[in-house]
Amino acid sequence: MQNYLKQIDEVIARGPYSDSWESLSGIEQPRWFNRLKFGIFIHWGVYSVPAFANEWYSRNMYIQGTPEFEHHVKTWGPHNQFGYKDFIPLFKAEKFDPEAWAALFAEAGARYVVPVAEHHDGFQMYKSALSHWNAFEMGPKRDVLGELTASCRARGMVTGASSHRVEHWFFMGHGRDFDSDIKEPMKRGDFYWPAMPEPDDHHNLFSEPTPTREFLEDWMLRTCELIDNYRPRVLYFDWWIQHSSVKPYLKKVAAYYYNRAAEWREEVVIAYKHDAFLFGCAMPDVERGQFADVKPWYWQSDTAAALNSWCHTENNQYKAPEEIVRDLVDIVSKNGCLLLNVGPKADGSFTDEDTNILRSIGAWMRVNGEAIYDTRPWRKYGEGPTQIVEGQFADGIKKEFSCRDFRFTTGGGALYAIALRGSETGEYSIASLGEQDASRVANFHGIIREVKALGQDAPVSWTRDAEGLHLRAEAGGEMPVVFKLIID
Repeated sequence: MQNYLKQIDEVIARGPYSDSWESLSGIEQPRWFNRLKFGIFIHWGVYSVPAFANEWYSRNMYIQGTPEFEHHVKTWGPHNQFGYKDFIPLFKAEKFDPEAWAALFAEAGARYVVPVAEHHDGFQMYKSALSHWNAFEMGPKRDVLGELTASCRARGMVTGASSHRVEHWFFMGHGRDFDSDIKEPMKRGDFYWPAMPEPDDHHNLFSEPTPTREFLEDWMLRTCELIDNYRPRVLYFDWWIQHSSVKPYLKKVAAYYYNRAAEWREEVVIAYKHDAFLFGCAMPDVERGQFADVKPWYWQSDTAAALNSWCHTENNQYKAPEEIVRDLVDIVSKNGCLLLNVGPKADGSFTDEDTNILRSIGAWMRVNGEAIYDTRPWRKYGEGPTQIVEGQFADGIKKEFSCRDFRFTTGGGALYAIALRGSETGEYSIASLGEQDASRVANFHGIIREVKALGQDAPVSWTRDAEGLHLRAEAGGEMPVVFKLIID
């Protein structure tokens, strides 16, 4: 541990980045990331065994009076006889096939993959020298992250890793409130350590008890071990890294990562939430939500195929594929990327619902991907009557998009106008592309030479006047319809 801490300091010392916001502000967010547009997030771990409620089962099962607590006692027995650690031998992952996973993600049209390397529960999904509580030594007895990383890279996908470890400071703390398997003595390296009292307010940046130096150094070491052993090009952090006690260590991790990437001659991305980083030092992420308008900087939205949980549960409430594709189009039009989460079963297989969602997205992307991948925003992101509720945790708000709601992207010498829902009559009007007085500031004053509807064989007939560009194409369905405009 001391040797690794020394190594971190040495890598930072030889630069080019030091552990200060002033230095880290010099990083340029790489264009290659923004070109990817669509990625896969994966929540899979010990919590997939009980498959109840959501991925916070390990916390909630120790809170007396919760549905998880009652379910656990009824299904598995008292907590002092069967605790969370006792799920590990049941996490066998006997159907885990990284090649099949990578093939499915590629079929979905994903360009990058970010597995959760360690969730709040503290079980590492990779081979580690810092703790024995990992998937290589227990449960599956496989280096899940390593195998999946290799399979995805072989198919040309960019790979990343997600760390949710810092919340482990308090995640198991409620188990100390009654007779459970979470008890003293407890030391660094133990599965449940440190199991501290949970803050009343998770967003209190100065909550107590304050994480100790021992815990924060352990968190930093685990993160740097991920960086060194798996070379993720996307490093994703969940919330709570914004806590005041974490900031000095967060800066060191960022400097270490950016300096390692410089040594590897690669460009990398850090995704974060809640202003944990000084703006410009990493890439903002919006959890289960999006922005209402286009941004001049790159950003990411992460959401899940299920509304109620990030991991597999027996009662997941799945979104329709077309809802996800509409959100993808909206996010891309605003200079963002979508990271879509799926949660495999404990045995390593995917549900029919997850599989259908991914394949449906992939089918749409194979026809319309040129309007998504490698594109840039247009001068305005879109038009239409349906308003986006900006901010996190808004994906449960139903968006009733119509054929009047359009989003724009540009790339490959073309402008793409994407109707977020198909028209039953095949008729569309785009006000932003109407004829305008050139003497005034215009949305668009170019010459339209041709209009095509991607995936449709019949030609598109069109007229243009001051009211807009009027199109007639084949009748559309629930999925977005992409019009490609060839312009002089």
